[in-house]
Amino acid sequence: MSGSVTSSFLSLTSRAGGLVSTPKFSIQNLRNLNQLLVFSSPSSNPSPRIGYIRNPLPLCRFNLTTSPYSSSASSSVVANVSAAPSTTMGDVTDAGMDAVQRRLMFEDECILVDENDKVVGHDSKYNCHLMEKIESENLLHRAFSVFLFNSKYELLLQQRSSTKVTFPLVWTNTCCSHPLYRESELIEENHLGVRNAAQRKLFDELGIAASDLPLNEFIPLGRILYKAPSDGKWGEHELDYLLFIVRDVNVNPNPDEVSSVRYVNRDQLRELLQKADAGEEGLKLSPWFRLVVDNFLFKWWNHVEKGTLQQAADMKTIHKLS
Repeated sequence: MSGSVTSSFLSLTSRAGGLVSTPKFSIQNLRNLNQLLVFSSPSSNPSPRIGYIRNPLPLCRFNLTTSPYSSSASSSVVANVSAAPSTTMGDVTDAGMDAVQRRLMFEDECILVDENDKVVGHDSKYNCHLMEKIESENLLHRAFSVFLFNSKYELLLQQRSSTKVTFPLVWTNTCCSHPLYRESELIEENHLGVRNAAQRKLFDELGIAASDLPLNEFIPLGRILYKAPSDGKWGEHELDYLLFIVRDVNVNPNPDEVSSVRYVNRDQLRELLQKADAGEEGLKLSPWFRLVVDNFLFKWWNHVEKGTLQQAADMKTIHKLS
């Protein structure tokens, strides 16, 4: 398995610094910038246009740089556009939030759904993760959780970065995030919008090229609905798509998103569960990952090894778990 991660923890220190040279400005670069896509039409038929983005950082000029962590796997160009934030911060403690996470909290627009997974609107990632709003307005947003296995049927886990706003430094499945309120990630047919989002975020977080993750190889196995507080202020209330994929890939984690990664077999995962239950080594697991482990994962692992994942799929049922 050339270039892929072994079962040992990866060091991320080699990723520090290192922006490459600034590309020439062009209209084509603009067209490739997912950060500049905003939606002006009703949620039933959103369409993209080029315009200002939600950005709470006080930037004063148009600045193009290259980065391996842009929001589109098809382009390495990132843009910062000065604009007044459209969401007001909840309290002064937000000023201490990590700059990258703070930007994403306001730029990213999550898809709001009802308990039947029908789109009912959209709101900022910031608002969707405030427990006060979750409880008072019953905000529920669409999410996905990717479980990526290698050809030895080992599952790739990640430890979330210490700068994450919700559930920092917890261990979880390969990649967990949200489809955004944009045309490409709202496509309902064959769950294509969620697959597009998963492909995008696996590049953003783990540096896995889109070419290594064919969309048709993401297999949606089910959906869960859960609510979980992270601390006194933040939490999750998600309708979560569970996507499985078996691929040997090169992993190059983004330290803004990921602290560590490792592959585990079933016995190694059981050992992690025991340590988390005993509170050993400060080990913690994300609540959504634990729900999937306790209800589905080991049963579905059999289908991974047999190549029969499609037989396990049930996308009609929404499992309400707690």
